[in-house]
Amino acid sequence: MHARKPRRAMSQRTQSAARALVTRFRRQRPLRAGSLLVTIFGDSITPLGGVVTLSSLIRLAAPFGINERLVRTSVARLAQDGWLANRREGRLSEYRLTETGRTRFADATRRIYASNPHTWSGSWTLVLLPAAGGTGRAELRRQLQWLGFGQIEPGVLAHATLTAAEARQSCSRLPGCERVLVFAANGQDRETDRRIATSGWELGTLAARYRRFITAFEPLRTALDRGPPLEPECAFVVRTLLLHEFRKVHLRDPLLPAPLLPADWAGFAAYGLCRDLYARVFHTAQLHLAAYARRLRGPLPSIDPATYARFGGLSRADQNLSAQ
Repeated sequence: MHARKPRRAMSQRTQSAARALVTRFRRQRPLRAGSLLVTIFGDSITPLGGVVTLSSLIRLAAPFGINERLVRTSVARLAQDGWLANRREGRLSEYRLTETGRTRFADATRRIYASNPHTWSGSWTLVLLPAAGGTGRAELRRQLQWLGFGQIEPGVLAHATLTAAEARQSCSRLPGCERVLVFAANGQDRETDRRIATSGWELGTLAARYRRFITAFEPLRTALDRGPPLEPECAFVVRTLLLHEFRKVHLRDPLLPAPLLPADWAGFAAYGLCRDLYARVFHTAQLHLAAYARRLRGPLPSIDPATYARFGGLSRADQNLSAQ
């Protein structure tokens, strides 16, 4: 019988796996501090009211190697771009999401924590762009691709899960939509459907990015399987980097129905890994937020109950650990 490894050694393995993720993030060039702050706001601050002091953001960003100057510069740029609004009391300030920022986060949140549909009706929604060229047509195509449409032919985009009515509603909010045509269609057979999927989306590139995500985060799951849980600050760092790296891939994923994808689709494994790790660190990370995240007039409010629906449902057994 093998002797059990000392708890300290197992803890060091877990901490080492977490530090490797921070090192990987800090090696990225350029170091996109603003993008990480967007992740912190979207994943951690929005469920707690969406308002936080600048000093809190500086403290939360420190373990990632982002210094005070970079935080100040980044939040100022986010405010200039319409994501955040600033409020001051003397020398202190806090940032809150603007209405535009809340809308953007809500749209992204629905996709970040969602999985591929398991079933499919077999119906496609097609969008025909206006024939005239120019930047307007290109921007309209870009916006539709953000919504999950894939271009299967020049000027023809397809979506597997939006209904025609939902697509029309989405298109109505986009500039230059007046001459867009939307209608429903059915492929001849499943092979035709899969050909549409492979021609409309760069699935090979997407699968490769998912595999890189798995390679980066699987060692942490292994370490957590064998060792004790993370301390609050480390749990917050892991949760943030997990979502930060996952959203960069997942928001590019059209989330095609499972019948249109290969059985060994890397996105399935990546989603399962992210869901598992997120559930393990979520509540402990809330302890760190409770300790260090503040508004100008006190601590952050209790967590929005809707947050527990992420990744198909988080346990509420430890919700007493959430920010008070």
